[in-house]
Amino acid sequence: MKLSESGIGTMRINNLDEMYPAQDMLFQSGQLVQYASGIYGYNNIIMLVKRNLERIIEQELNKVGCIEIQLPTLQPDSIWKASGRFNKYVEDGVMFTVNSSDKGSLCLAPTAEEAVVEFAREKLKSYKHMPATYYQIGEKYRNEIRTRGYLLRGKSFLMMDAYSFDIDAEGLSNSYAKIREAYLNIAKRIGLNIIPVVADNGDMGGKRSEEFMLISPIGEDTILYDEESGVALNTEILEREDYEEYLEKEYGITDISKLKETKSIEVGHIFQLGTRYSQDMKANFIDKDGKEKPYYMGCYGIGVSRLVAAIYENSVIREADGKITGISLPKGIAPYKLQIIAKLDNEEKLNEANKLYELLQGKAILDDRENVSMGAKIKDCKILGTPYMAILGDKVESGEVELENTKTGEKQIVTIKEAVDIVNA
Repeated sequence: MKLSESGIGTMRINNLDEMYPAQDMLFQSGQLVQYASGIYGYNNIIMLVKRNLERIIEQELNKVGCIEIQLPTLQPDSIWKASGRFNKYVEDGVMFTVNSSDKGSLCLAPTAEEAVVEFAREKLKSYKHMPATYYQIGEKYRNEIRTRGYLLRGKSFLMMDAYSFDIDAEGLSNSYAKIREAYLNIAKRIGLNIIPVVADNGDMGGKRSEEFMLISPIGEDTILYDEESGVALNTEILEREDYEEYLEKEYGITDISKLKETKSIEVGHIFQLGTRYSQDMKANFIDKDGKEKPYYMGCYGIGVSRLVAAIYENSVIREADGKITGISLPKGIAPYKLQIIAKLDNEEKLNEANKLYELLQGKAILDDRENVSMGAKIKDCKILGTPYMAILGDKVESGEVELENTKTGEKQIVTIKEAVDIVNA
């Protein structure tokens, strides 16, 4: 991307939000555009970060045999009434509804259990068709009264939701374990400290669930966590009268005395739903004995837009005195790995900058804006979040660049070929 063609001018960032500085930088620099409370549009770089994250999620889910589909976000209220959840969602003010005719309303889906049951009943008519796990990545809508933290809690948000269908509880347990492993691999690939946390199923119903929490001081959730053993649970579990028996029976946890309160952000949640929705919606399959039985279902979600926000907030660059100077995205998730800054009045340096730009084939940003100082370009580079910055100025010889790791501030003088190799490694 060439900045002269991007519509991005010199960026002046003032009075950053202390709690969410990275997203405030996105907002002030025009990478995140607010339309209303909790409703945002994405500019090029953050959109591509989101797309890279989606690709990682898709790859890990595909590895464990999940099948990608697309369900409608605009749904008839009849399927929600069949599951018994319509009145609850409407009374709580969570669901957006539209009166469409005398026959009923349409709903903007806050989740998709009902829709996927309708989808599966036409495909999974026999025990021979299972196990099967479907997933999608798309918009969801919840009328959040208290939107918070830009993309961390909005009225419109991007979500990956997956649903497994099995013939019995053992099959459900196996499907659940596969998705759990995929979640851990996703966390590893994006380089965040995300851990599974024992949780309560709440309104979703079912038997067992775990939240995937990012340990973070800006999180609105409080969990109990022991870093040494890896045991963690949501404090809501302690509200159950049978929490000790529940923890031991379902998760093998017998001692929580070492667990300490820790702030975290929920970025995913997985559930063993059992037959909660299939029974209520009369969705059955024919078993090997020729009898009708309800599906055993699992439900699995990742807040994609929330995870994008968490990645950005986790990528803030701070100086020794705590001053925030920018963002440095993880190399594995950043769409542009390098930003190139050259003296435009030096034809040799400009030619070398263009050569480096062409060699990186879409992985670099070339700051070719006129009437912008080198100092302003360097500041802007760190706002846009590239992991590396290459400066072609008076300090380097012909065919060399000053390559800086924007996260650590480490600088080295390298050849153009060496810079390409480092960025592509």
